[in-house]
Amino acid sequence: MDFEPSDEQRLLIDSARAFARHELTPHAADWDRDHYFPVEVIRRAAAQGYLSLYLSEADGGLGLSRLTSSLIFEQLSAGCVSTAAYLTIHNMASWMLARFADEELKAAWLPRLISGELLASYCLTEPDAGSDAAHLRTRARRDGDEYVLDGSKCFISGAGSTDVLIVMARTGEDSGAKGISCFLVAGDAPGVKYGRNELKMGWRSQPTRSISFEGVRIPASQRIGPEGEGFIYAMKGLDGGRINIASCSLGAAQAALEQSLRYVEERQQFGKPLSEFQALQFKLADMLTDLTASRQMVRLAAHRLDNNNPEASLYCAMAKRFATDHCFEVCNQALQIHGGYGYLNDYPLERWVRDSRVHQILEGTNEIMRVIIARRLLAQGGTLDRLL
Repeated sequence: MDFEPSDEQRLLIDSARAFARHELTPHAADWDRDHYFPVEVIRRAAAQGYLSLYLSEADGGLGLSRLTSSLIFEQLSAGCVSTAAYLTIHNMASWMLARFADEELKAAWLPRLISGELLASYCLTEPDAGSDAAHLRTRARRDGDEYVLDGSKCFISGAGSTDVLIVMARTGEDSGAKGISCFLVAGDAPGVKYGRNELKMGWRSQPTRSISFEGVRIPASQRIGPEGEGFIYAMKGLDGGRINIASCSLGAAQAALEQSLRYVEERQQFGKPLSEFQALQFKLADMLTDLTASRQMVRLAAHRLDNNNPEASLYCAMAKRFATDHCFEVCNQALQIHGGYGYLNDYPLERWVRDSRVHQILEGTNEIMRVIIARRLLAQGGTLDRLL
């Protein structure tokens, strides 16, 4: 694997960095304080192709690899972690529609998702089915040419402010992965009700709400793919989702490290700059090492996902676990370097800590990542040759 970005990738990185500095960084603190969802900026992101990065060109997307998309998300998250994370969720929802829906359904909805006219939420998690997603209870009952949807979802990013819901619901047996199907539901369909905007530790520039479905009628034509395939789609989406959210952690960590470097050069104690204290030099060295190791893990996993490696899911789980753990710690240590100033809202350190913390929970908790990794490892019968 070549670890150097290509000329095309460097241009895309520079463009994303410029967009983040102009459109995200100057406003991120205000969006965080005001719990403001910057729809107008998200639509300007759509004009750059950031709502359809890895959709195929035939479907109207940029047709980028997961690796190249990861490089872009990393730059965007350095501007605003929360907003960049929503962009990854919209990309995943649109990709699921583009990848698995029939041509008629795609034609009706996909162009408006790509343009940003419509925004999407991904609805998998339920109050009693978080990590255990195969046992979700939301049910879609067939009634002639329609399905009737009943149930609830929770922790749904963008809910209440988005127009399209990609919903996993049970159409078959009462438990297990095989009975789950995937549906596109209009966000304002009769019977769709939203809870309050949750008061969260971080990710405040995007709303998070529960959703209840009470007798929601969905045309059968809005089922994505055949019945019973939904859980497979969800798991395939999560492989890429784990790369995406790990990439957002990379951006936060790099921004925090860069802020720390500026601070230790400017701040003086005991008559000399903080940069001359060996204890802080060691801390900075560890932060750079952790960031670099995390970045290589994420890029390796994205490369394997792009090339349909049989162990791609394993590498996505390892990269997500490693990068989100270590990049959170980079942000946390950056706050520590700033002392009391890091704890103030006047500086971005506390926001980066809050925004990156949830990455260890979503797209499968890091404990679940360890379960995935350990199961695959133990299935090898004592040899690692096929995994490495």
